[in-house]
Amino acid sequence: MSLLVVGLSHRSAPVSVLERASLNADAQVKLLQDTVAAEPATEAAVLATCNRIELYADVDKFHAGVAELSTLLAQHSGVGLEELTPYLYVHYEDRAVHHLFSVACGLDSMVVGEGQILGQIKDSLARAQDLHSAGRLLNDLFQQALRVGKRAHSETGIDRAGQSLVTFGLEQLARGGDIQEWARGKKALVIGAGSMSSLAAATLARAGVTEVVVANRTFDRAERLARILMEGDDTDVAARAVPMESVPAELTRADVAVSCTGATGLVLTAEAIAAAAEGRTAVRWDETDGEEPDRAAGPDGQRGNLPATSLGNEDGCPLDLTSVQNTAGFSVLGEAAVAGMAAADLEQHAAWVDNGVVGGAQRTAARPGTVDPLDPAPDADAIAALAATAATVGRIPERRRPEPVEEPPRPQPVLFLLDLAMPRDIDAAVHRLAGVRLVDIESLAEASAGAPMAADVDQVRRIVSDEVAAFGAALRAAHITPTVVALRTMAADVVAGEIARLDGRLPGLDDKHRAEITQTVRRVVDKLLHAPTVRVKQLAAEPGGAGYADALRTLFDLDPETVAAVSRAEDSTTQKDRGPA
Repeated sequence: MSLLVVGLSHRSAPVSVLERASLNADAQVKLLQDTVAAEPATEAAVLATCNRIELYADVDKFHAGVAELSTLLAQHSGVGLEELTPYLYVHYEDRAVHHLFSVACGLDSMVVGEGQILGQIKDSLARAQDLHSAGRLLNDLFQQALRVGKRAHSETGIDRAGQSLVTFGLEQLARGGDIQEWARGKKALVIGAGSMSSLAAATLARAGVTEVVVANRTFDRAERLARILMEGDDTDVAARAVPMESVPAELTRADVAVSCTGATGLVLTAEAIAAAAEGRTAVRWDETDGEEPDRAAGPDGQRGNLPATSLGNEDGCPLDLTSVQNTAGFSVLGEAAVAGMAAADLEQHAAWVDNGVVGGAQRTAARPGTVDPLDPAPDADAIAALAATAATVGRIPERRRPEPVEEPPRPQPVLFLLDLAMPRDIDAAVHRLAGVRLVDIESLAEASAGAPMAADVDQVRRIVSDEVAAFGAALRAAHITPTVVALRTMAADVVAGEIARLDGRLPGLDDKHRAEITQTVRRVVDKLLHAPTVRVKQLAAEPGGAGYADALRTLFDLDPETVAAVSRAEDSTTQKDRGPA
């Protein structure tokens, strides 16, 4: 076995890199074709999901295979090899088998234990079979991975350790609350009609939404999904299909939208989301949290300018500080009084403070009841230093420690968005919109990072280890089978040759005696070969047993081409009998 996997996932790469490296269906097909056309690989399969991209291949050279597969991934993903390399992982032979079996069981998923990965592995195998890029090794590997995944879900409680990515995403939208209570009475818009979107639509329907609107570029698929939802026995949801052009209008009616398409660009921009939520945010705010506090309103609730300062009205002051305050929005006290002023104005103000005169006239005293804000003796040097700074940088920054400002609470969401696409369908800028809650792959990765793992995970890991050992043993035993078959074929040819030579020496031998002699010779050969061939299969199934096939070929001087011909014949027969998983 020379199984090699090169890939990246949510465990090795940030979502931003995964998003850029994602492969659409056409890119996956081209990657498979180019991989099997490359020299080191004879078989290939691609496993591409929303949080992983992996290329599996049967290679004849490890280092050349790693280099070739990495280069092909970089070329078809559009991410440069130097940038992609730090995020790639490599598994070889038994470690590669262990990795795929773990993936199939949901142990390597963003949500541990989720079962959607089984369908994605099945699709990956079917694609490789359709393109004839999967030979005996990858067919056996992927089909066994599906069986291991099903065994893990049937024999353990791994389902309790996790859930589907859809369910986890909806839980995040509901902030960990009960999904049914959160979804009850809402209207849902589902963009896309693939497996993930279909699961999202069905989950929302079972959760209790009143309506599901399905939008898809292929309208027939949207209609089919809507019909399936309507005909379901476990829901009474209203469902209908709309073309993609209707998404902006439907978004204004929806309470929750789920998007998972194969688009390479954004499906929903921040502007479109803001337009859909406009007019609803204020209403929902009043209904849930009361009126939004107005930080610009005064004590009487009326909006207006900040109160004037006495400094700007002081007799003889050469600066109109009141206007500065109204535009800058900070208090005109101490050093803050000169923040944002031109250097020339600042110097004039410093001279007025320092000299106590304006235009040669003595500065008047402060009005009764007021406090002189600047004492010339201690403050003159500070003002002069500020003036020098202003001359250098053009303005004086606010040096006063700002007063703590209590941020107003965000309004309750009126529009909930779940983006399960990779690359993303919904603009990440939506996170900053008030009244909108967005959960995407990146936020799901953050939320799942600290999720507790169930005790059943240990049992699944034991299953994976046992299955990896069994698969490796079967594969190694199968590797020696063509050699054993070639050995027995050679023995049969020897028997046939000797019987023919006997016929030449004893031409009068009757058929009865000839048949008895032939059977006797064959029994002798079979008994001589039985113990060695059985034992060599047992030894070959153990780790490091691959060398026994070479030993047999050397000891019995078997023709390598004969062994290869047997192997090709077995592969051809297997391919004819094997259909999609």
